[in-house]
Amino acid sequence: MKKTGLVFFPAFDWAISPTHPEREERLLYTRDQIFEEGLMDLPQITEYKPRLATKKDVARTHFCVPNVAGQTTEAHLIAAGGALVIADALMKGEIHNGFAMVRPPGHHAMRVVHGNRGFCNINNEAIMVDYLRHKYGIKKVAIIDTDVHHGDGTQDIFYHDPDVLFISFHQDGRTLYPGSGFTNEAGGPAAYGTTLNVPLPPGTTDEGIHYVLDNLILPVLNEFQPEIVINSAGQDNHYTDPLANMKVSAQGYAQLNQKLAPDIAVLEGGYAIETALPYVNTGIILAMAGLDYSHVIEPDYNKNQLVQSPEKTERIKETVEELLAVWKQRNKIELGVLAHKSDFYQRQKTIFYDTDYIHENQVEKVRLCCDCAGYMTIMSQAFHHNGRRSKVFCVTIPFNACQRCYNDAHNDYMNAVRSEAYDYVYLQNKAEDVYRIFTNVGTKKLEEF
Repeated sequence: MKKTGLVFFPAFDWAISPTHPEREERLLYTRDQIFEEGLMDLPQITEYKPRLATKKDVARTHFCVPNVAGQTTEAHLIAAGGALVIADALMKGEIHNGFAMVRPPGHHAMRVVHGNRGFCNINNEAIMVDYLRHKYGIKKVAIIDTDVHHGDGTQDIFYHDPDVLFISFHQDGRTLYPGSGFTNEAGGPAAYGTTLNVPLPPGTTDEGIHYVLDNLILPVLNEFQPEIVINSAGQDNHYTDPLANMKVSAQGYAQLNQKLAPDIAVLEGGYAIETALPYVNTGIILAMAGLDYSHVIEPDYNKNQLVQSPEKTERIKETVEELLAVWKQRNKIELGVLAHKSDFYQRQKTIFYDTDYIHENQVEKVRLCCDCAGYMTIMSQAFHHNGRRSKVFCVTIPFNACQRCYNDAHNDYMNAVRSEAYDYVYLQNKAEDVYRIFTNVGTKKLEEF
């Protein structure tokens, strides 16, 4: 018998504002529906209680400015911890798959965190992936983001990691927040092709997302052969969602989940609290448990109103063909040739925090290393709406760091500390699971954990 694990965490004590669409009712209506349908009494369903993620769990993934406590509430740590509970249950063989139905969401939270953007402070899926890699030695992971908004935070965190496949399909960024997720965003030099973005035209229906799934996502997954598949399960592609313009149904979502067969799903967006979430979540749970979901239909569902135009279908097909070509070319970049020209790949980024109204400028540098994924440095400067500024320097050492990258990363960290040019200097040593924060504001101090 398939066992599906569930974690519920509505976060009663966390809200951006009392009437904000990202609020506790997102899960409460779903829970009422699930109990009404008797799902929790089925032998295929097992409920787990969430726990707090630790400071180290968060620091393994993020550089929180000034520190983890400064960017998280207890609700954030429980939401991330709920995903970790499902991960543990899966790895212990207690369940066949699991769904962490938690909030606040996380897929817009990037590696560096100065505040809340897109309703997200920390990235629940990314924290879970790094936890699985650290605790259980998992190497290859696939994250499929089905939220209507591009998962720009998850993309940012794994953009240079060849062992994490990130595929996001979403409403075209020219028409929706966060304005990114285009086909040319395909991964850094060491991980080219392991980021695939599928911008979809507004009005895409079940037909469109299933074409993407059948003709791009599933073939790529079959070739990539991940050890674990994670669904970043946003449900705001639904035809009633107030924040987007898509036309996907609860049946479309359930069928997608059945085909994708993720090991773990983690709730992200979805803001049609009464008209979509109870039905979509119920359909996903039934599909994950291998149960019949054909009766899960919205009261106002009308198939004739959810028809995709031939022009949209053709556009989706062209996008899929373009991305398949990117995937097939993923091994064409020769790191040795790039490293001969320059030892580092560098890019500049401008990031806007829409919730906290922060503007951030970043300079990201990644070592082009033929022996490991390469260490990374990030110089980040944030400008807050109240005039406050913060300048930080971050160094990350990957899990599989070679000795050269390990040594040079430590040297860059120490040079930044000695320079006194930054308010905070961070060392994220994933190879040894050790994290440092050097504070240069007021009384100088070093925190290590």
